Amino acid sequence: MGPQVDPTKVDTGALPVVEIELSRLSSVCSPRTTGEDPEHVESLLSAEGELPPILVHRPTMRVIDGLHRLKVARVRGDTTIVARCFDGTESDAFVLAVEANVRHGLPLSLADRKRAAIQIIGTHPQWSDRRVASATGISAGTVADLRRRRGEDGNEARIGRDGRIRPVDGSEGRKLAAELIRSDPGLSLRQVARKVGISPETVRDVRGRLERGESLVPDGSRRLRAKPQPVGWAEPDFGRSVDRDRRAVLERLKADPALRLSEAGRILLRMLAMHSIEGQEWGRILHGVPPHLCGVVAGFAKDYARVWAEFADRLENRATDVAAG
Repeated sequence: MGPQVDPTKVDTGALPVVEIELSRLSSVCSPRTTGEDPEHVESLLSAEGELPPILVHRPTMRVIDGLHRLKVARVRGDTTIVARCFDGTESDAFVLAVEANVRHGLPLSLADRKRAAIQIIGTHPQWSDRRVASATGISAGTVADLRRRRGEDGNEARIGRDGRIRPVDGSEGRKLAAELIRSDPGLSLRQVARKVGISPETVRDVRGRLERGESLVPDGSRRLRAKPQPVGWAEPDFGRSVDRDRRAVLERLKADPALRLSEAGRILLRMLAMHSIEGQEWGRILHGVPPHLCGVVAGFAKDYARVWAEFADRLENRATDVAAG
């Protein structure tokens, strides 16, 4: 058994490429229960050039990523295949297999992603719902539901995607964050987050709740009530995130020479305009995503959301520094 590592932080592209005999390889590690897809194999057979190396768990010689490439090699009559080898534990190898199959190639089905999440919850119970969700391409809410069904919801603290340990019950952290925000409104999201030990996104939520006069701790009742209702794209929840006042501000920004006359400013304006579409348009885009690509697109959306959050934090820090200087 290899050393304990964080599989979500392994740069598999940096692993050395080796040549392995096909007879030594096994496909038991795959999270794909339906086996190889004949059409995908055919498309790889007709592809020009060399296929990328597969990923193999060296201790067991199980294929982590590349079952279809392995099938192609066997159909062509090859005796060896190029591969990169991972030396971690079998449970970490499975996480890598799930991530690889969620984010590229032929995506996993929703059923396979849920089964993978259940297995990862069992082997990595200390991981947060969001961390498991990021690896499997399903929502954190679905992971939480799967965890409750397994009766494994008792951990007092879990490790998040950033590697930090946080309590499952974050109410105390939210209260401390609120006290800091009230006593020093000039603190940035990251400054509060570091002092309290919670994420900047949680601090952002706390600040918004203070401004709106809402409870600091989400009770989840609205989310539970809304879940069984059919999605009405005439008036979706996320469509209200960019209201008329915000759109009016955007129109003023478009006329501001400081943005309009610089290349970076014009890029920023185009990005802001792209996200300011109506809720009905969001609905058309959502329903236009093929079911077999939902996990992949969701992964991109979450990654881009994190980029925007980091961008917002840096802007707030910059505004704070300018005001203090």
